[in-house]
Amino acid sequence: MARVLVTGSSDGLGLAAARLLVEDGHAVVLHGRSPARAADALAAVPGAERALVADFASLAQVRRMADEANALGRFDAVIHNAAVGYREKHRLATGDGFSHVFQVNTLAPYLLTALMTPPKRLVYVSSELHRRGRADLDDLDWRRRSWNGTQAYSDTKLHDAQIAFAAARLWPGTLSNALEPGWVATKMGGPRATGDLDAAHRTQVWLAVSDDPAATGTGGYFFHRRPKPASGAARDVALQDGLLAACGRMTGTPFPGA
Repeated sequence: MARVLVTGSSDGLGLAAARLLVEDGHAVVLHGRSPARAADALAAVPGAERALVADFASLAQVRRMADEANALGRFDAVIHNAAVGYREKHRLATGDGFSHVFQVNTLAPYLLTALMTPPKRLVYVSSELHRRGRADLDDLDWRRRSWNGTQAYSDTKLHDAQIAFAAARLWPGTLSNALEPGWVATKMGGPRATGDLDAAHRTQVWLAVSDDPAATGTGGYFFHRRPKPASGAARDVALQDGLLAACGRMTGTPFPGA
């Protein structure tokens, strides 16, 4: 039995992954952005251990969640699933002044990773759109560019893959991998999505708990439990280190080992 934290598990793929983990006999800690969403998650996943609360639009709440997670002991796996989508309008995250999409999708998983005791496995949900992500580290926070929601989302999904590969490189005691679930008909994906919804969450679970040799490597990128090439920008070590350094400055928390 593994103990797994799943962020963004009150609906969508995070909820589906959490349900499958519980069905398979694992101990699961859920996450919702508000007490009401956390309660919804617990109601939707009978048998889950508990739910943590943090709005990822607040770095202070991410810090508090990291403290609460650490108080529970080291996790076997953390699935970084929480995100906002490509249809978001430009707005600033509450209290911190960063772009909402960048803060929720990049800074929050960065900070949670940096502050939590490294688990045995890290799983980051990226997207095929990471290949369209802007590799330039200038203007990560959209202060000079004209807003484009799809581009902002694509950038952050590139960042998630870069964080996964950087953790794999810097933390040899942790298996760290990224995946793309496909374009599926969740609230984020929308009703016109054409991907396999039943398969979309299974790679998260497989990377988090499976003893399959293909799931027990590190620094991999997967689609439907099969390796898939990540973009060159995601694999670029200098870009990975640059992103970690930028996130460290923005959050005031350097990445351990970087």
